[in-house]
Amino acid sequence: MIWLYVAGLVIFLLGLLLSIALHEIGHLVPAKRFGVRVTQYMVGFGPTMWSRRRGETEYGVKWIPLGGYIRMIGMLPPRPTDAPNMVRTTRSSPWQGLIDTAREASLEEIRPGDENRVFYRKPWWQKVIIMFGGPAMNFVLAFILFAVVLMGFGVPTEQTTLATVPACVKTAEAYASNKECTPSDPASPAARAGLRPGDRIVSVAGSPVATWDEATRAIRAQKAGPVAIGVDRAGQRLTLTAPLIVQDRESLDEPGKIERVGYLGVLAQVENQRMGVGAVAAHMWDLTAATAGALIRLPQKMVGVWNAAFSGEERDPNGPIGVIGAGRIGGEVASSAAPVENKVAFFINLLAGFNLAIGMFNLIPLLPLDGGHVAGGLWEGLKRGFARVTRRPMPGYVDIAKALPLTYAMAFVMIIMAGLLMYADLVNPITLTG
Repeated sequence: MIWLYVAGLVIFLLGLLLSIALHEIGHLVPAKRFGVRVTQYMVGFGPTMWSRRRGETEYGVKWIPLGGYIRMIGMLPPRPTDAPNMVRTTRSSPWQGLIDTAREASLEEIRPGDENRVFYRKPWWQKVIIMFGGPAMNFVLAFILFAVVLMGFGVPTEQTTLATVPACVKTAEAYASNKECTPSDPASPAARAGLRPGDRIVSVAGSPVATWDEATRAIRAQKAGPVAIGVDRAGQRLTLTAPLIVQDRESLDEPGKIERVGYLGVLAQVENQRMGVGAVAAHMWDLTAATAGALIRLPQKMVGVWNAAFSGEERDPNGPIGVIGAGRIGGEVASSAAPVENKVAFFINLLAGFNLAIGMFNLIPLLPLDGGHVAGGLWEGLKRGFARVTRRPMPGYVDIAKALPLTYAMAFVMIIMAGLLMYADLVNPITLTG
């Protein structure tokens, strides 16, 4: 239904806006706590849709929901030779002109009495906390949302109870395509042994198994020939003899590698299994490592996005996706025939993944990202710590204004990437149905 599709898209965008708002609160709260004057807190970019002033800060929402910001006074320091609230106007190059203009904009809101409320004057560790607060909020949100999915809804997990016992030997391709057995197909070892749907495997070749993974590995480790399969059938323990065969199957540990393994021929029941906090932490760690690797490969992946957008190549389902693409997937899920519980879990999981990606991306140590400011604060702390240990004169503030040419270049690249992703998501989107 189209209304369900639209509802799914809107729900995802609202969740994303809430994540952006909380990201900016992650900056706002420590900034105010450390005494920095914050003049604006905005969700979105472009013209202002709604705003209200409370105290010294204007809070509002803008029309383009692709980010947000807080405006702190004195983000850039004046030149060491200038007065604290004045900037020289002499410009020796176009780049220097841009830097001086940015300094002027940064310092123009400083009022008498604000000298100790500017960002650049704060201790380096306060700068790091303020700028790391946004990504940290995304990480906390991601962990909470993953916890809701894993601990509340549970994870589809294969059980040792059998769902299906095919009558014949099937290849992996036949399982995937639900190919029916024919009279010429040989009977499966499971069917010949008398296994039935509902049986729970408790041992293989005399060794107990507690999970489906253990049972699968134990069966794969067997050679062709009779193997004892212990089952629990409606509370009764039975030992059946299955004449195993061997088949070529993909390795469980090395994707793409084909191994010759023992074959029984059964399918497990799948049930949602609630996980513990440790599983959430492990899941978060694995996804963080995977996201970091994806960010490293992002330039290469964007080539694939370009080819998919302009050459009609197939879109990589594991490649980058923009807000529009994610929203379309949300609409596709909302309008699907899946149970409501599964839809809710998918939305929460999708939003958790986006929060993790946003947090990781913002920690890239380049301006204008938060990671650029964090790197500047850490460098300042390192320089001052070295000066303190060596008893040298305390160095001045790290002048991140000198990195503005790189900032403008980075901002240009980010705009191009965002536009490319939007276009690709419109003309050649990633879909769940392929």
